[in-house]
Amino acid sequence: TVTKTFRYRIYPTKEQAVLLAKHFGAKRFVFNYFLDQRKQAYLESKKSLNYYDNAKALTEIKKDPAFVWMKEINSQSLQAALRDLDVAYNRFFRKEARFPRFKSKRDGQSFRIPQFVEYESGQLWLPKFKDPIEVREDRPLTGRILFATVSRKTTGKYFVSITVETEHVPYPKNDKAVGVDLGVKTLAVCSDGKTYPNIKVFKKYQRKLAYEQRQLAKKEKGKNSRKRQRRVVAKVYERMTNIRLNHLHQVSSRL
Repeated sequence: TVTKTFRYRIYPTKEQAVLLAKHFGAKRFVFNYFLDQRKQAYLESKKSLNYYDNAKALTEIKKDPAFVWMKEINSQSLQAALRDLDVAYNRFFRKEARFPRFKSKRDGQSFRIPQFVEYESGQLWLPKFKDPIEVREDRPLTGRILFATVSRKTTGKYFVSITVETEHVPYPKNDKAVGVDLGVKTLAVCSDGKTYPNIKVFKKYQRKLAYEQRQLAKKEKGKNSRKRQRRVVAKVYERMTNIRLNHLHQVSSRL
């Protein structure tokens, strides 16, 4: 058995989108709040807080009337945010990553649901949600669901990544072998003479991207027109990314 992740686009209703936004904001608040707590504790007393210290403090915070809004949020998703912070801290001290940064509402948003995720026939059931969320199923989901991650891109699109435990069926073996040389001008050159071009997506969209970025620079900060134009720029970047990924997936599938 192996773990495998299925990624689908979801279409929440307006009410569900509001509740999703609350989950995104709560996850961001917990991550930033306890990141600041860890920094202050180390600066003031050279003490390093861990996940259990933060989890205990989170339980006390939820009892404060000022944070009554946290009752609308799945408690396990908040604990998952603490896990993410703890992992980021440990990776920094192992010199595997940079020091954790504060989350911004302008970036892509996400939160994880560790348990009680149900999926059936294009319907996604999550804790704290009364009705299922519609899913565009482009391939069937197989295996036992472990957890799920809901995300919202800067373009405003919603996705869910469902991680499952399933049986792995390997491809049948054959006697063919090929050597692959990766390059810059050419993406890959194979030992059998086959070459795969390195597509120039940025060059194709350079003028459009520059135009949309100039329009963004003209918009006044804080206005809705600037928010809309920022989404237009994000869609151009998304289009470029999708083209690159599609090309890489096609080449790897052929190989």
